[in-house]
Amino acid sequence: MNLIELQDINKTYFIGEMQVPVLKGISLSIQHGEYVALMGASGSGKSTLMNILGCLDRPTSGKYLLEGEDVGYADNDYRALVRNRKIGFVFQSFNLLPRTSAIDNVTMPLTYTNAKLSSKEAKKRAVAMLQRVGLGDRMNHFPSQLSGGQQQRVAIARALINHPPVLFADEPTGNLDSKTSVEVMQMFEELNKEGITIILVTHSAEVAGYAKRTIQIKDGIIIGGIFGKNDAEEGAQKP
Repeated sequence: MNLIELQDINKTYFIGEMQVPVLKGISLSIQHGEYVALMGASGSGKSTLMNILGCLDRPTSGKYLLEGEDVGYADNDYRALVRNRKIGFVFQSFNLLPRTSAIDNVTMPLTYTNAKLSSKEAKKRAVAMLQRVGLGDRMNHFPSQLSGGQQQRVAIARALINHPPVLFADEPTGNLDSKTSVEVMQMFEELNKEGITIILVTHSAEVAGYAKRTIQIKDGIIIGGIFGKNDAEEGAQKP
């Protein structure tokens, strides 16, 4: 069973009496453990597509199956539950609480889960996640005391705290310098090797190159898909 299955997804916004079609018949499948980039220029529809995939918005028509469950038209409360249980988000602007320590930023999603962890258990899980992203010595620092790359690592740890099967990264290097961008992208590669499905949204071909598969979007439709260098190299080695 595919992790994600989209069937003829359309999204139209209504501005007064004017209809603005943004997605026009998107169909695609993403398997567990894939690393996929959704690439397109500004206005291509890639962010709208990510919002639907991330259960932040509903399609106008079509079907969205997440782990076999039709979630496309679920109500707000149920979509929030799906996001908390199955989806992690990493954004360009980090979205950390400025007056909250790194460890408290990471534990925050646990307050909305049904896991009913004790505060000790929640802290233990957050410590493990921060160590996993290389910030074991920065757990009590506030965002203002961290570099951009460190803040993004905190955001990644927070996105993973509920062990979601899929991680969405929306222009995750947009506010980072080139050296730090490479470090963050290498971290995504490591997480994917551990089995986490990653869906990366970007306008940059260089950033998309880290993914194993790139889906190109233009004017609300898929215009092509290419495999990344890792898959190409693996294919070349096969008989």
